[in-house]
Formats: sequence, C-alpha cells, structure tokens
Amino acid sequence: MIAVSIGEVLWDVLAGEYHLGGAPFNFAAHLRRLGHSVSFISGVGSDPLGHQVRQEMVRLGLSSCFINEVLDHPTGRVTVTLEAAGQPRFVIHRPAAYDFLQLTREQLDLISTQHPEWIYFGTLLQMNSSARRVTDALLASLPGAKRFYDVNLRPGSYTPELVHDLLSKATVIKLNDQEVVEVAKIIGCSYRSLEDFCRQSARAFRYHAVCVTRGAEGCATLIADDYLETSGYAVEVSDTVGAGDAFAAAFLHGLASGWRPSKVADFANRLGALVASRPGAIPDWDLTEVNSL
Repeated sequence: MIAVSIGEVLWDVLAGEYHLGGAPFNFAAHLRRLGHSVSFISGVGSDPLGHQVRQEMVRLGLSSCFINEVLDHPTGRVTVTLEAAGQPRFVIHRPAAYDFLQLTREQLDLISTQHPEWIYFGTLLQMNSSARRVTDALLASLPGAKRFYDVNLRPGSYTPELVHDLLSKATVIKLNDQEVVEVAKIIGCSYRSLEDFCRQSARAFRYHAVCVTRGAEGCATLIADDYLETSGYAVEVSDTVGAGDAFAAAFLHGLASGWRPSKVADFANRLGALVASRPGAIPDWDLTEVNSL
C-alpha cells in the first residue's frame, strides 16, 4: 500500500524525557513498520529538535523530503502528564513549526505520481488556516485516494464546524468512545448504542468503515455492513501515548490487506495494546510480539 500522512510531528515531554510523537507521525511510523510506503508531510523548526526529527525519520525508514524547515517557529512540543490507568493529559504548545507546513507544486506533483491509495489526516493541524489550505490542496490533487480521518479531539484544538467538514471528507473514520458523544452532537445523531452510532454516521457520510476504540475494552467496528465489538488484550500499561495511532495503522493495514472484519479489529487491538505496554509513542516492536499476545 502507498499512503500519505499529513500533520503534526512533535516531541512529547513526559516526566522530563523527550519522546518523538504527533498522531499523524506516529501513524506513519507504525504503518511503515508494517511494510507500507508512507509519505509524511509536516514542518520542523530550525533547531536541534527539528534536526533530531529528521535523524529519527531515517532510523524509522521514513523520507524527510516533505518536511519543510520553518525559520520563525520552533519544532512542536507537548507536555504530557499521566492520569489514572496511564491515560495522558496533553498541553500543546502552539504555534509550532508544523502549523506552517508547506507543499510546493513540484512536491504535490511528485506525490501524485506515486498514486497513493490512502490519505491520513487528523483534526489538530486543521485549526491553522494555512495548514488547512495545504491539506485541502493535497486532497484535491488526489481525488482517487481514500481518506482516513483520525478524529483525535484535543481541548481547545477543534471547532464543531471544522470537525463536521473533516467528517464529510472521509472514507474511514476512527474515534474513541468518549469522542463519540461530541461527534454525535456535531452531526445531530441521537444514538441508542455504539452500533447505532456507527451505522447512522456511516449512512450519513457514506463511510466504508467506522471504528470506535474503547481502551482496555477493545473496539467497536463497522466495516461495510459488518458490525462487531472485539475484546482488547490485558497488558501492564506503561503509557497509552501513541497506542491509538498504532491501532489506526494496524486497522488500515488490515483493511488494505482485505482481511475479514474480525481479523482487522483483533490485529489492531493487539498492536494498540503492545504499544501501550511500552513507554513512548513509537516503541520498538515486531510482528512476532504482536501475534504472540
């Protein structure tokens, strides 16, 4: 599979330690580890943290040719504190370099020649009008690509109008069970169950798939017309930073591989749990470990 991910790359500062992250970046790194070709689009500052981002991209097998250097703003940072059961609380420091990412006409043409099948985007980046225009240009230049919208609502980093617009552009959406409440309000959905929410939203926006993550409880998924709730895996949680992004990469991996819905959901639960059991958003892992859970 050939995919494009656009959005924030930043450093999660957790207990004084710096861990590379940002949901679109985490997604790209995990999808690359699953064997796919991924073009990641973002911006970094002209600072040591930005230089380190490029070094880490090499180590992770990602090209930095779509990472532009922003002179007037620092590489992104997020202060993370852990609450009960390893759940993270984020303080996002903005504006940051990723808010001012750019794509030249030549870069757009280069991406188009690769014929990507999927484009991944989230919410946080789109709050910046300049970055949102770049995302819109990317979507317009690849009308045949399917769109994976990872909702990821952060306090103060979305508006109902923005979320509704992004929902309308997606082929597949992923959100957690807490975000379902907010998204249902935004789209005017009065639902009786998670299955009802998934089916109503899929009908409204013609989604191929809707995925609701439920933490340790696993996930609820609607793929085409098949709805199921799949149990999670019990692990000793280190922190849950990046676990949802790993889940998203595994979910898309399964979809693109044409797996049956139960296998897609189970594999995504496995990878999400494994990442939650290790510190940082992009810990080392391999398929043997995922399959042995």
